[in-house]
Amino acid sequence: MKPPETAKLERCPWAGINDPLYARYHDEEWGVPHADEHRLFEKLVLEGFQSGLSWLTILRKRDGFRRAFHDFDPARIACYTEEDVARLMADESIVRNRLKVEATIDNAKAYLALRKTRTLASFLWEHGGGTPQINRAAAVGDVPATTEVSLRLSKALKKQGFRFVGPTTVYAFMQATGMVNDHLVGCPRHADCAKLQRAFVPPTS
Repeated sequence: MKPPETAKLERCPWAGINDPLYARYHDEEWGVPHADEHRLFEKLVLEGFQSGLSWLTILRKRDGFRRAFHDFDPARIACYTEEDVARLMADESIVRNRLKVEATIDNAKAYLALRKTRTLASFLWEHGGGTPQINRAAAVGDVPATTEVSLRLSKALKKQGFRFVGPTTVYAFMQATGMVNDHLVGCPRHADCAKLQRAFVPPTS
């Protein structure tokens, strides 16, 4: 007797569009926990730029952002002048929003101030729940836009001087960096990321 076929697992619906860049981001980056300072700062900034836009728009411009913002070097960005702001506002390879550009400069300064006492990674993970959270949403509608934890982390970041870090933006950041596993349970990456989350040791101060 022929055994029943196993149901084929499919990617989260948002990654199912016909765009290999988006699919690769879903399959290789989204939901993977890490404590890389450089990548965390970059992601926090890019999530701020994404506010009001689609993440795919930002993803397609990510290389442009990296070139324009000196590979997201906080020490260089913190020293940007009005000439740099003007340069960025004329750069078509990024999202040209003056408030977000100025916020990025302030965020670089906030990052450097924070680094005098602790790492950004330890700060984010401590206020982001302390350990990765593995959710088991079956449908996109089951995934929240904000949580009490993202609200708490948002307030903590704002207190440190960071901008464009509202609770919705912060929750998207938490999902992307593996603080939360919001791959749907029917997505093959849910189990993959859950395994990485269980093995991950969050940084401490």
